[in-house]
Amino acid sequence: MGLDNSGNIEGGGEHIAQSIVDEMKIISTLPEITSKIIAIVDDPDSGVRDLHTVISSDPALSSRVLKVVNSAFYGLPRQIASMNRAVSLLGRKAIKNIAISGSVAQLFRGQSHGKYFKPNLLWEESLATANAARAIADVCRPGISDEAFLAGLIHDIGILVEYQYDPVQFAKAFDLSVESGRDLRICEREIFGADHEDFGKVLCESWKFPASLVWVANHHHEPWSVPPSNRDLPCIVHIARSLVQKYMGNRTGDLNSVDLPETSCTWLEIAGDRRQLVCSRVRLALSSEDALLTAA
Repeated sequence: MGLDNSGNIEGGGEHIAQSIVDEMKIISTLPEITSKIIAIVDDPDSGVRDLHTVISSDPALSSRVLKVVNSAFYGLPRQIASMNRAVSLLGRKAIKNIAISGSVAQLFRGQSHGKYFKPNLLWEESLATANAARAIADVCRPGISDEAFLAGLIHDIGILVEYQYDPVQFAKAFDLSVESGRDLRICEREIFGADHEDFGKVLCESWKFPASLVWVANHHHEPWSVPPSNRDLPCIVHIARSLVQKYMGNRTGDLNSVDLPETSCTWLEIAGDRRQLVCSRVRLALSSEDALLTAA
């Protein structure tokens, strides 16, 4: 299968990505406990008792929830040992974020291949992007801050599909991208017939994530191609990625000096004082020990 003049797959990469995800039974289904948490949180008729029942059935998730609520991020005067109390203090959306973070983190474990790709570094960058995205949303779209965190967390999840499917071939694509300076997506298409945005879209649909997150997984490099009604999250993640890449390359640098993607900034009306506020909030988020980072 060849590429057209724009580097796109002739015949489309999503079909190839779908076939590969379908073949990967281990990754194609979200862990049952996480699926239950999402269903409960999204059900307006459910309550704290329902969450408590599900969380308490999973020792690992219970441990993460208690670790988060007792972290310095929340600064509570005394340790919380009651799961009911922990769920009440954290809130339903935070519980969902913790559950999904734990499930996604499992995909980032594995041996490094090739010269450059390290799964743990991608996890670190994804977590940083999640926190940066939430900080940006707090300023520009406060009603979707929790969703922005998840969007940042899963935006590059398609890379993990490729890596889990064939780590040697993915490392080949990644090395080729680094050494040639070419877009990783083009190198992925040459090797897999699809890129990580294709894989991310298919996996998010397989996991029954909301459409807003599917748009992010499939368009975080070019959010302006997303319909206006769904463009906020992809633009937030687009800016978050830019700031994180600058920060992780030089953690003492001034984020205010970063050339942010103008198309996304224009859409979110980030200019002047708001631009400085966004950068300062992201700087704080990336410099602090966020509670949800400890949940992974």
